[in-house]
Amino acid sequence: MDFDALFTAQLDALKQEGNYRIFADLERRCGDFPRARNHGDEGARDVTVWCSNDYLGMGQHHEVMQAMKDAIDACGTGAGGTRNISGTNHYHLLLEEELADLHGKEAALLFTSGYVSNWAALSTLGARLPGAVILSDAGNHASMIEGIRHSRADKVIWRHNDVEDLDRKLAAVGPDRPKIVAFESVYSMDGDICPMAEIVEVAEKHGAMTYLDEVHAVGLYGPRGGGISEREGLADRITLIEGTLGKAYGVVGGYITGSAAMCDFVRSFASGFIFTTALPPAVAAAAQASIRHLKSSDMERMKQRRQVARLRAELDRIGIPHMANDSHIIPVMIKDPVKCRMISDILMDDWGIYVQPINYPTVPKGTERLRITPSPLHSDEDIARLVEALSELWSHCALARAVA
Repeated sequence: MDFDALFTAQLDALKQEGNYRIFADLERRCGDFPRARNHGDEGARDVTVWCSNDYLGMGQHHEVMQAMKDAIDACGTGAGGTRNISGTNHYHLLLEEELADLHGKEAALLFTSGYVSNWAALSTLGARLPGAVILSDAGNHASMIEGIRHSRADKVIWRHNDVEDLDRKLAAVGPDRPKIVAFESVYSMDGDICPMAEIVEVAEKHGAMTYLDEVHAVGLYGPRGGGISEREGLADRITLIEGTLGKAYGVVGGYITGSAAMCDFVRSFASGFIFTTALPPAVAAAAQASIRHLKSSDMERMKQRRQVARLRAELDRIGIPHMANDSHIIPVMIKDPVKCRMISDILMDDWGIYVQPINYPTVPKGTERLRITPSPLHSDEDIARLVEALSELWSHCALARAVA
């Protein structure tokens, strides 16, 4: 059997649909964020990155970099294996203490990525709690969906951010069954924020555990960067808060926080923790430095919000349609996969602007978009150039403009 032919046929179909993914060959330059070098067929050139999840530019912050360098000098690069085999490095414990404090919880547990922390925690909770039912928001991330599926627990999907639907579906579950309500604070593609207080109240009414994914909110919201749950004063009422170190904190890794018993439970039973090589100590040291800095510094958050508001206002002024939300994520709607890819390519080739197209299956067909994430390090001049480029391309592609 010609397996390569089978692979190629499906790849060709993906390309014809306009949903084939092409990854830009980018080289981030230390101290020059959001600038990067794009390596293409005609050589390398400078581009401005507008779609990074390093939301605050902390991946190049001097305190974060120095902490990583110092840890490498102190104990080398890798962790030596799993924590189960090689032991827990002291940097891991310091970071877990920092994360527990960030969310006001008893304990925290580190994972190698936010994807793994969701997958491991949800699969373990669903599998090990007898008779568990997981009620999952319809907009939840793939990592949460995979964790729930792997748990083999009964799953109930409730309509996105629809608290009344959640209430009805919780009421339909037997009162003696463990119930887990899984949802996100900031949804990464639409940028909408959940009605957290209402969700928590309904979950408490039915005696359900709350599982909150804060990956697109930690570092960005709340007086110390604890996320939407901190901003709304709800962290103490949420059973488990999950987050990432790879977005606003600028490093890599994932984590969960909660009671000491729950974190120990996941540590003891989650295969995604037990059998995975631990984060390098230098990564843990850098993440701790980033978290500590953003607990006390609001400057980065304030600058980011200013640039987000400025770009939204400029897009409104020229009629470029973007999805309204209260977060830092600006989805510019194209609604056509081929045009979305084409606009992204022209922005890169002609304007030196990198915005990755977001197509199916990341978003539903017909909702293709450019997902723009202004940072505090994008200048007013950067914004003006992006707006000029989008305005020209909107006319070139005969796309409809929004009516004020």
